[in-house]
This record gives sequence, structure tokens and C-alpha cells, in this order.
Amino acid sequence: MLAPNIDPVAVSFGPVKIHWYGIMYVLGFLALWWFAARRAKRPDSGWKPEELGDLVFYGMLGVILGGRLGYVLFYNLAYYLRHPLEIFFITEGGMSFHGGLLGVLLAMLYFARRTNRTFFQVADFIAPWTPIGLGLGRLGNFINHELWGKVSDVPWAMVFRTGGPLPRHPSQLYELALEGVALFLLLWWFSRRPRPVGSVSGLFLIGYGVARFLVEFVREPDAHLGYLALGWVTMGQALSLPMIFIGIGLLAWAYRKRAA
Repeated sequence: MLAPNIDPVAVSFGPVKIHWYGIMYVLGFLALWWFAARRAKRPDSGWKPEELGDLVFYGMLGVILGGRLGYVLFYNLAYYLRHPLEIFFITEGGMSFHGGLLGVLLAMLYFARRTNRTFFQVADFIAPWTPIGLGLGRLGNFINHELWGKVSDVPWAMVFRTGGPLPRHPSQLYELALEGVALFLLLWWFSRRPRPVGSVSGLFLIGYGVARFLVEFVREPDAHLGYLALGWVTMGQALSLPMIFIGIGLLAWAYRKRAA
């Protein structure tokens, strides 16, 4: 099966090109804003819809700057040390979720201090809608024919234009389904009722970490990194394991604190 051959450039105006990958990021932030605004209208939310503009803006900065710097540092530092100007070529791809997460954490910490909230009040409010952007980002990876999976003979395996002549796992779609759709539904259901502060954030870390760790078994590791240990541990798994353990600890702490 051939993967759909969609032009990565959605629209071009002379030298200006708008990529589908960038559009997915914009759609992700708009969806987050819309869902968060609906939740903020609840009488017991503790939020005002007009506050969300600043929150989304800081979150965008955190995702873009953190995601790009995370990719540079975690996945291809040697290359970018030789080609430093290419660090700014974001439209050509190369974003790290784990770097973006760190950037968003810093952005939320800054916003929390500005609005006299605790960090976890902000994190719990924004976490349920984050999977929407994650899923759309994976769809952008699929359109770009990047981050494909290992060679496979499953009936739905696809041949990607950048992956050679053999069919591969469409791992981008697996991640869209798990990190995007499934995690969104889980967090949306969990956050519908009042939960202990920190618990929604903890569940997000667990959910994403487990989904990413599992998909890495069928995702082709970055060629310049390969496997880090034991012949199967990838960089994505090495970065996801701490998320899982921190999420479990955070969830346990949140419920223990409420029971105390």
C-alpha cells in the first residue's frame, strides 16, 4: 500500500510557503483555545475566558522554542553545531515532544506566577486539550512522510517516499490514535469531574509516556542515533520512561494529599 502522496506545502505565495505541518500546529492551538474556553465558562472553573489568550500565547512559545531546541539537543546536536543557522528552519521539520513539554512547563510556571495560581492549577487546566495538538502534529508527520515505522508485512503497512521501497508500519497514525485520540478521550473523561490538584497532569504524563513507549517498538529509530541500549531502547523510550514514573508519583501524591 502506498502512503498518500500529499504535497507538504499547502499554499505558496511566491517565495512564501505554508506547510501542512505548520497548519497542524495552528489548528492544534486553536482547538485547545476553543475547548479550554468552553471549560472556563463553567461557574466552578476558576478561570475567565479572556485569560486564555495569554495562556495560549505563552504555550505556543513554549512548544515552538522548546520543541525545536529539544530536537537539536536530544536528537541531532552534532549536525546543528556544524550548521547552526538551520536551527531556525522549523518549517522543514525537526521538533521534539519532550523538548516542547519542557518549554510548556516553563511557560505555565511563568503564567501561574503572573496570575497568582499554582503551577498545577494551570497544568491541570491545559493538560486535557494538549493531545489534540499532539495528534494533529502526528498527522503532519504522516503528510511529510517522516518518522515512519519499521519494515513490516502487516496488511496496512505503507510505502513512504522517504522510506525506501519496502512497506512500513504507519507509526505516525498509531501515535495519532494513541497520543491524540485515545489520550484526549481519557483526559476529557477524567477531568469532567473535580479531581485532586496535580492528578490530571499526572495522568497526562502516564498516558503519553506509555503510548510513546509502546509505539517506539515499531517506529524506526533515528538513523543517526539508532538504539541507545540493549538493542531496542530508543531515545523516545529513554525520554518517556521518566515521564511515566513522574506521572505515577504525581498521581499518588495528589490523591494522598486530598485524603490527608
